[in-house]
Amino acid sequence: MGMKEILEFVKIEHTLFSLPFVFIGAWIAGEPTAIQLVWILVAAVGARGLAMALNRIIDREIDSNNPRTSNRHLASGSMSMKTAWSLCTLFLGMLLIGAWQLNAVALAMSWLPVLAFVIYPYTKRITWACHLWLGLCLGLAPAGAWLGIVGGDLGWSAITDWHWYPTIFWICLGVMFWIAAFDLNYALMDIENDREHNIQSFPARFGEQHTLRTSVQLTLIWFACFAIADPIDEFSFLGAALIMSLVNIGVIIGQKKLNDFQKTFFYTSVLTGWVLLGGLIAA
Repeated sequence: MGMKEILEFVKIEHTLFSLPFVFIGAWIAGEPTAIQLVWILVAAVGARGLAMALNRIIDREIDSNNPRTSNRHLASGSMSMKTAWSLCTLFLGMLLIGAWQLNAVALAMSWLPVLAFVIYPYTKRITWACHLWLGLCLGLAPAGAWLGIVGGDLGWSAITDWHWYPTIFWICLGVMFWIAAFDLNYALMDIENDREHNIQSFPARFGEQHTLRTSVQLTLIWFACFAIADPIDEFSFLGAALIMSLVNIGVIIGQKKLNDFQKTFFYTSVLTGWVLLGGLIAA
């Protein structure tokens, strides 16, 4: 299997969702060195790849029953389970090595995102709140990067003395709601299939109209979280959050008028994180 197939398997383009918030977490921690940013990037790519690989493995039967996803590597049989597990090992190694090179506390806490990744695919089998759990998985990204910087100096007191509150806490919470808002709309593509196969997505449970309203509400909530966090107490970050929340709401409300809502919303969501990062750096 070539590199192209591996990148397709883990949907490498979705890494663009978490990377800006990884860098936001690192930036809030202080002034990271170039080598620290490199190891944070290694750990972040490893974590994202591991999360996607585990999701593909655990959901392979669900994917095979869905016409939209039946051509995915494991569902279609174009990739073996042995290869998939090998990729999991590779990505887990990247996460652990990156965390190890940063500091001992980051390495010791690396079990937390791995556990969250393992649990996520099962949540869609039991609760429509699975979208919030997915948000939690990505919401750990800025906290992990922040710990990767401050853990070396502060040690365990970075956690036990609540140095992560309020700023990193509210940033992580904002990311959770932001991803949940995106995923609610992403799940609209599978609403009928989810109902048929008893997949507990929010759209399948409550319908399209409630999904639209709830995703708008979640967008307002993630803006409020970023506004509360405002790590630099400057207009640039707050202004970036306000602009992108309004853009996201506009796309959500106008989805029926768009030729390709899912593609437009994907790019809008990716842009959101990078604009916020730009607002943070520009201050």
